[in-house]
Amino acid sequence: MPNSAELVKKYNSPAPRYTSYPTVPLWENNLEHKDWNDLVKKAFINFGEKEGISIYIHLPYCESLCTYCGCNKRITKNKQVQDPYIEALLAEWEKYKAIFENQPKIAGIHLGGGTPTFFAPSSLNHLISTILKGSAISPNAEFSFEGHPNNTRFEHLKTLGDLGFKRVSYGIQDFDEKVQKAIHRVQPFEKVKYATDSARILGYTSINFDLIYGLPHQTIKSLKDTFEKVNELKPDRIAFYSYAHLPSAFPAQRSFEQFLPTETEKSELYKFGRALLVKMGYVEIGMDHFALANDPLTLAKNEGSLHRNFMGYTTLPSKTLIGLGASSISDVYYAYAQNDKAIERYKAETMKGEWSIQKGHTLSELDLQIRSIILELICRKEAEIPVEVWEQFSENQVWNLREMELDGLMSINSTLIKVSQKGMSFIRNICSQIDLRLAKNQAKKALFSKTV
Repeated sequence: MPNSAELVKKYNSPAPRYTSYPTVPLWENNLEHKDWNDLVKKAFINFGEKEGISIYIHLPYCESLCTYCGCNKRITKNKQVQDPYIEALLAEWEKYKAIFENQPKIAGIHLGGGTPTFFAPSSLNHLISTILKGSAISPNAEFSFEGHPNNTRFEHLKTLGDLGFKRVSYGIQDFDEKVQKAIHRVQPFEKVKYATDSARILGYTSINFDLIYGLPHQTIKSLKDTFEKVNELKPDRIAFYSYAHLPSAFPAQRSFEQFLPTETEKSELYKFGRALLVKMGYVEIGMDHFALANDPLTLAKNEGSLHRNFMGYTTLPSKTLIGLGASSISDVYYAYAQNDKAIERYKAETMKGEWSIQKGHTLSELDLQIRSIILELICRKEAEIPVEVWEQFSENQVWNLREMELDGLMSINSTLIKVSQKGMSFIRNICSQIDLRLAKNQAKKALFSKTV
């Protein structure tokens, strides 16, 4: 059986994070705008009224460009863009409320970006208080936002805290000054400490740090120093992401590509960082995510009630996620829809009372089955695969799954797959072999390359 280093080398290939199935690049774009109303209403009646709905709000503005970033954002220092954008968000929300008919129950709100703390506290107060007006709030609702330590002020935390926000995620990435300068994300430890301490003083119950491995100039030594500083602040959760180098899509990444670690060095950074996190008392929740032993995510994992959606791992069971804002994605179980990425188009279409849907996908029965299997594997480490789904797998998929079993990543007992502890480090690779749409797409590409 291969050792850890051999496994990392063997399975070192790109694989989706599976915040959805099918993944966005493989959507069929078979969603008609006129059908979206019916699907949203169906989901609300079948799930939303009882479970509540989650809301993701995309706030795309940033004052400066972080060159590593692959998010949809607009760089500007013009604060006058806030109010027109918020009015568009609220117009979109009113369109959804008209479909719900009955009073919506809010299970969760997450503010993402961009930089949500680009917006003034008064603007955020107007946005959230208007959404909450006329809505019920679930007893266990979770409100969270992403903050930039450099511009998350005490007033931001106080305003959002008074509105029910108790979770904040800070984009740290790395504490090493050389790395920070290369990715244009310079934020001194003192500012991160101030933002973290301020949140705790105000009663925030969960603080997350986003960290990235594979960044320019990163070394084992620099990562060790970063984790020592992280341990000093002891956030409740940590997301330890792999840097995705896509200079064709994000040209700013070319500015540092000659300083990136090799694939072998990147693998060593991950192994080293993961071991440090475990030593620091964090439990591996799953794909890229870690939490302290008493954190609700860890408890949900232990109880088998963990969930996953476009925002990552969550304890919220809601099957209805409404995305507001440019580029945001809605998931109403039966279909996905993504808003237009262009901010001006999004605002114009929304203010005219139209959907600003750029792409979408209506899930087939088989899609729903595969999605359920992948989510079970990611969240609970095991899944029953119906015979009719096994019959859909190609010989190559079956062969790869059996090889993964021989490598100790999982066990296959009849139609039941169980992922081993070792296999959780390769869960994306395992899920990619269950992914029928990905397999068919790869087979099509292979056939095309042979014929040209």
